[in-house]
Amino acid sequence: MLPKPAVAQALVPYTLQIDSAQLEQTALSLAEEAVQLARLQQYQLAVPRAELATQLAPKNSQTWTLLGSLYIQVEQFDKGIVALQQAQSLAPDNASIRFVLGEAHFRQGRYEKAVENLQAGLKLKPETPGALFDLGNAFYKLKRYDEAIAQYEKAFALEKNLWPAINNIGLVKYERGDIDGAIKRWEEAVAIDNKAAEPMLALAVAIYGKGDKEKGLALGEAALKLDRRYATVEFMKENLWGERLIAETVKFLETPEIKAALVKIQDAPPPPQISP
Repeated sequence: MLPKPAVAQALVPYTLQIDSAQLEQTALSLAEEAVQLARLQQYQLAVPRAELATQLAPKNSQTWTLLGSLYIQVEQFDKGIVALQQAQSLAPDNASIRFVLGEAHFRQGRYEKAVENLQAGLKLKPETPGALFDLGNAFYKLKRYDEAIAQYEKAFALEKNLWPAINNIGLVKYERGDIDGAIKRWEEAVAIDNKAAEPMLALAVAIYGKGDKEKGLALGEAALKLDRRYATVEFMKENLWGERLIAETVKFLETPEIKAALVKIQDAPPPPQISP
């Protein structure tokens, strides 16, 4: 007898059922991992997790904000701005996104764009000391000195231990030639935090320049013991020191007393590690 003809079995297409809620949960878990890694400054490990989180939850503004912030940390500013703009389109009333966008533009030297974003964020959340301080810095870089001082004062009024705001008013005043006004502000900043190397060194340079060399040298050595990075011009620039103050500080660092102090600081043993 003849064999029965084979009946072809066609494959039935199978549509994968995607659980969007599960994807969202996975995305948030990845985002949380990224946040934990960022706290440990392991940004290179945090970025791919945040990237995957945005792919799994493309309509979640938090994942895009996180990704944008991480890109800024690894200095991929253009990518950071694109991610943050995506976050902003999803959450237009979120002031924090505007603040981070302001930071991204500031770090690229786009100070006008930084001002624009920081002001937009402050319209939504006006009593934010950090954003007011950042806005002051943007105005300072644009040489809009009165506006810079106004923002620093607002920031300090909201957060009374925010010595960097008082310190930066000193930076503005020094660049404008108001040495006594700068000294007064740096003294205030050191009174708030006597371990703050920046206002202490700036104060030392200003006092030394006015003729009180002994006090200036003593303060300068104390400041450099706290943070010798201020002995480098690059670090001063990173902290927004102006040309006038940098020039005077370079001369101060070349004095025999401070050169000797820096050698001692360099050769000093590291502080003992305290066991937990």
